[in-house]
Amino acid sequence: MIRLNLILFALTIAMALGVVTAQYKARKLYFELDRQEVLTKQYMTEHDQLQIEQSTWAMHSRLEDFATTRLHMHSPSMQQTQVIMVDVAPAP
Repeated sequence: MIRLNLILFALTIAMALGVVTAQYKARKLYFELDRQEVLTKQYMTEHDQLQIEQSTWAMHSRLEDFATTRLHMHSPSMQQTQVIMVDVAPAP
């Protein structure tokens, strides 16, 4: 009887340690998940800001301003423009 009690006591201790270990791992994973969610929110915010910045840099008026002031480019006049006609054979 004492032997059975000792076996049951050892099993109870082992199960309790298993529960404690499982709870510890679950808490650790929960905190890691929470940290990753915070990082995800930060990355999403940064992504949104970068998209706004990209759209600002790519605005047509900004590019035109840059081309005329810094690159000294201009739109060609009608006399400088040539139209080339290409005959395309119909597909069979």
